Amino acid sequence: MATSESVLPDLKDTFMSFDNARKYRIRGGQTLEGTVTLTGAKNAISKQLIASLLTDEPCVLSNVPRMTEIHVVLEMLREIGTLYRWLDEDTLEIQTPTITRSEVSQKYSGFNRIPILMLAPLIHRAGSVTVPTVGGCVIGERPLDFHMSGLRQMGADIRIEGQSYVADGRHLRGTNLTLPYPSVGATENLLIAATLARGTTVIHNAAVEPEIIDTILFLQKMGALITVDVDRRIIVEGVEKLHGARHRCIPDRIEAASFAVLAVITDGRITLKNARQEDLITFLNMLHKVGGGFSIEEEGMTFFRAAEKLRPVHLETDVHPGFMTDWQQPFSILLTQADGVSVIHETVYEKRFGYTAALRSMGADIELMTACLGHKNCRFLNRDHQHSCIIKGATPLKGGNIEIPDLRAGFAYLISALVAEGESEITGIRYIERGHAHLPEKIRALGGALTVVEGE
Repeated sequence: MATSESVLPDLKDTFMSFDNARKYRIRGGQTLEGTVTLTGAKNAISKQLIASLLTDEPCVLSNVPRMTEIHVVLEMLREIGTLYRWLDEDTLEIQTPTITRSEVSQKYSGFNRIPILMLAPLIHRAGSVTVPTVGGCVIGERPLDFHMSGLRQMGADIRIEGQSYVADGRHLRGTNLTLPYPSVGATENLLIAATLARGTTVIHNAAVEPEIIDTILFLQKMGALITVDVDRRIIVEGVEKLHGARHRCIPDRIEAASFAVLAVITDGRITLKNARQEDLITFLNMLHKVGGGFSIEEEGMTFFRAAEKLRPVHLETDVHPGFMTDWQQPFSILLTQADGVSVIHETVYEKRFGYTAALRSMGADIELMTACLGHKNCRFLNRDHQHSCIIKGATPLKGGNIEIPDLRAGFAYLISALVAEGESEITGIRYIERGHAHLPEKIRALGGALTVVEGE
């Protein structure tokens, strides 16, 4: 395999700046129809790229989306000794024969939360590691206590030095770990750490999202011994060595839900190639209640409006198999067009409704509340977080100038602009491009009037 060349020579300036020169100009009001091929789930493939560090043999991953976040992860890996090459448009061969550097550059601090997942692989491969503090979208607290506590119980010596986490511990050991909350990131971190640890690790109250299960399948192909048991238990019997493997990443269920909402809200009809019903069960139930419809076909799923008028609903987000927190934003746009009062109770992230201010400026009738407007046990009870949302509809939306605050709000803003009367300009599109591949092309192929403006 040839040595990988950096495709991000000016990473800090290109992807971490607040330059909003590029923007989307959208004219709303079109009915969107056509076919979209879903990309691979970035929330799975980014973790599988990290998991490939656990072996010195080559791995081949397919259905890999070419988006900013994936390129940044590849750049992180390249700098510590990883070689990779694209075999075709979405197939990647990746290998780390030797760790040439056990320190992840500070330039990745604040971009995403991937560096923290590199602690265990680099401990296993190099004995010590330094990674920068982590970042990601500002949607609420995502403390690393669960990560650090679990790794320390497995024998890692972790300390903070300046703006970095420094860890040592040549031989991690299996143990019993209980997560106070089924955190996706902590589950992934401890799962990756446990594969090569000495002995058996049991992760109690683990997250079991489809992306985690997909990463488990990849690790199992590499030779890991992993059992997903009842009551959110993941049991990992450590092995001495993992080998290379081939794996096809699952399609992105967040992208699927976003395009499904787009079909229903514009009274269109969109076929999603590769969409999987089993990943969308809770979403499909709620979509049906609102008045959306779907059909299952050999190549995927088709979405459309089934009711003449959209109906209001009361929904609560939760960890899988509940209603996914990343489905909440596009669904809220849909509820602005439902005839009546809808309620959303966010139980995963306490600051997830920051994007609603822009929707109100476009004409949406949305009120945020600190009360828990739902039946689920909520971590945010009496903590003064605005984590419940009341949406009154149907209200026509007007085009406007919108700046995207985070990745998931980005697609929601696209939906609002595409259903709004008039023209909208959307800045902050780096967030969309970070997590979506070829999105403008997909929207235009469906009949959406979207122009990319390079700078004025």
